[in-house]
Amino acid sequence: MAAVLAPSILSADFARLGADIKDAEAGGAALVHVDVMDGHFVPNLTVGPAVTAAVRKVTQLPVDCHLMIEEPDRYIEEFVKAGADMVSVHVEVARHLDRTVRAIRDLGAKAGVVLNPATPLRMLEDILPRADYVLLMSVNPGFGGQKLIPAVLDKAKALREWIDREGLDTRIEIDGGVTVENLERVARTGVDMIVSGAAIFSSGDVRGTTQKMVRLLAAIAEEDSNV
Repeated sequence: MAAVLAPSILSADFARLGADIKDAEAGGAALVHVDVMDGHFVPNLTVGPAVTAAVRKVTQLPVDCHLMIEEPDRYIEEFVKAGADMVSVHVEVARHLDRTVRAIRDLGAKAGVVLNPATPLRMLEDILPRADYVLLMSVNPGFGGQKLIPAVLDKAKALREWIDREGLDTRIEIDGGVTVENLERVARTGVDMIVSGAAIFSSGDVRGTTQKMVRLLAAIAEEDSNV
């Protein structure tokens, strides 16, 4: 099965956010990724529940909220009420991760756990069976347009092997520095969801670039199925 593409609005033109999202959707995007930053956990300040609600109004796609904030438990319900279908929190800040994951699921959203590039996979040992997905950061979070950290691709492969070995349904998402040029390398790690921001929204052709990336993912999946 082909990995799906999740354009990140972090790099979108907010003056035409609705149009950008519709262009990405028309190009075959499967999710809309919303990066939430608080200026404390990461050195940037971005959007909140109000923008999430605005995104919800212009698309039928699942809204995927990545909370890069120090106190995620305080805001999870607000994001779900605003329209988030998926909410992910960082293991580096969620002190009671099991409770947080359960809270997200109890609100009716998919629960994800996030690892920064330098955070080892072993931090997932006790939560992996209860998470709907794991988001691997392939850049240090905080800003869009960074270059992908290659070592995270090996991390993604190792996580894929772990999930398959245990027979889990947990999905893998990767976020950071994904471009048209490195998309194949990323897809072949076995991830299920691929976030891309600047490569899509700074391309000058949101619909065309999204379509190109989605077609490439489909071709990779077909090739792998024939091996």
